[in-house]
Amino acid sequence: MRMRKKKNLAERVFACSGLLICKLYNTGEEPEAKLLDFCKIYGNSDPVWLEIGCGKGGFVNQAAKIYPHINFLAAEKIENVAVSALERTKLEKIPNIRYITGMAEYLGHVIAPNSVKRIYLNFSCPFPKERHAKHRLTHPAHLEIYKRILTANGLIIFKTDNRSFFEYSQESLSSCGFHIQNVTHDLHNSGITGNIITEYEKIFTKQGQKINYLEAIVDKQAISCYTKSDKI
Repeated sequence: MRMRKKKNLAERVFACSGLLICKLYNTGEEPEAKLLDFCKIYGNSDPVWLEIGCGKGGFVNQAAKIYPHINFLAAEKIENVAVSALERTKLEKIPNIRYITGMAEYLGHVIAPNSVKRIYLNFSCPFPKERHAKHRLTHPAHLEIYKRILTANGLIIFKTDNRSFFEYSQESLSSCGFHIQNVTHDLHNSGITGNIITEYEKIFTKQGQKINYLEAIVDKQAISCYTKSDKI
């Protein structure tokens, strides 16, 4: 089902233009590389944590309040969705969040190598059909982008309700040289602390579904798992 375009979308996004630092869309050509200067954007040198697929911003807005000395960067492919997150950040006057809209495969064009300390993948679309696997945010081509932009010992935190997608992601991360830790198929009964519950997580938990969770530490020395056949 196609999402209905929000009324006055362009005007609403423009009203939050101070928070939206970059747009990355597929126009048939890869965007020109123009790396973001995080120190200039945030006005400090605090660590940067990136959420890819922030949706309506429930997670990132909570997290930014809990961790005021972290710079949060939230990426969302669909501007029609991202506007809700932007408006919430503006309304609540949260100073340490900025946004990117557009394609995750182009993040490496604007985010400098070794500049992100942590990446969150919260309930990403599993794209269950094998022919759509290249669109998964844990596909090898995406993981190679994350390896470049993460700092040494940078961390990916991954959550999903989909067990098949979780197993695919665990295998993909391992094969690409990430070190996996804190793996659980039942996060809320695992004893793992510090979890921030997302909008989807609330829904799935109410339905009785268990939440799969893992952490993956980047190994900068690992051989690339990317091949031409993996191209997005």
